[in-house]
Amino acid sequence: MTPFPSTIWALALPEAGFRSQVIGLAEALDQPFILKNVNLKKPWSLMPVRFCPFSLMGLDAASDMLTPPWPDLVISCGRRTIPLALAIKRASGGRTRAVHIQDPKSATPLFDLVIPMTHDGAKGTNVMQVDTALHRITEEKLSEAASYWAHSFSALQRPLVGVILGGSNRTYRFTKDVAERMITLLDQLHSSTGAYFYIAASRRTDDEALHVFDRFSKTASHIRFWKGEEENPYLGILALSDALIVTEDSVSMISEALSTGNPVATFPLAGVSTRHGLFIENLLNNGAVTRFDGTMPKAVSARIPNATTIAANAVRQLLASPKS
Repeated sequence: MTPFPSTIWALALPEAGFRSQVIGLAEALDQPFILKNVNLKKPWSLMPVRFCPFSLMGLDAASDMLTPPWPDLVISCGRRTIPLALAIKRASGGRTRAVHIQDPKSATPLFDLVIPMTHDGAKGTNVMQVDTALHRITEEKLSEAASYWAHSFSALQRPLVGVILGGSNRTYRFTKDVAERMITLLDQLHSSTGAYFYIAASRRTDDEALHVFDRFSKTASHIRFWKGEEENPYLGILALSDALIVTEDSVSMISEALSTGNPVATFPLAGVSTRHGLFIENLLNNGAVTRFDGTMPKAVSARIPNATTIAANAVRQLLASPKS
């Protein structure tokens, strides 16, 4: 086996969903890496991959410098990192191995390894599909969070159900009506099981939904609601809940919830997304999640393997193989 690379660059766009996947894979390699915060300027940022030149000229002024010496490995995620990663590979004379998370479309053959989710349908000899998004949640982090949050959670009744709220995006809307429908089902679950709820909002949670949950938490004794005003209990909720309910707008949040091994139910927001729908459908068909219907989330019939671990092992194999 060849030595592990001495330098790794992780190209991170501003969006949290892209960043968590790149950093998660880099961390899973258990090797020091350099985080490069990057983005493209216009018109490069607007170009489809097939028309965007593989050049560093499109790097915007706020980005970190991408200059020699070139890394042994570059990890990218998201369309706007594709030309940058491939420009680095070309500038290195092919010495840099390029790994892309998600589907780079027409650029797939140019990468050494591509890691898309199954519902993307990407195929190729250099493609390894995974069922969930990559992420930064590990057994070690969950164990540390369980210890750290144990005292704060000790007074909460059981069963404890963690409720993770996302928010509106280009496809989904977290409206007042959706929030009220979710609360009706939570009340139904409490009535039948005595469940206690630790509800956590995110930065994307809409104000109209926040107001509904805030009002709900002030009139019910079986709820603790975090809305961003104190230390974020997110890892504690993942580590210490008996079951989890996650809104369907975020592939990342669902993937992180599944990493706990606890029962996970998803809750749909208003709107329709074909790709998102395929992701949820795949998990439902595999028995990895259920749809929240006012009953306790059911134990998984088939735990989804940790996509980040699978991806890290594939990268190690790539780096141990001779360059073609």
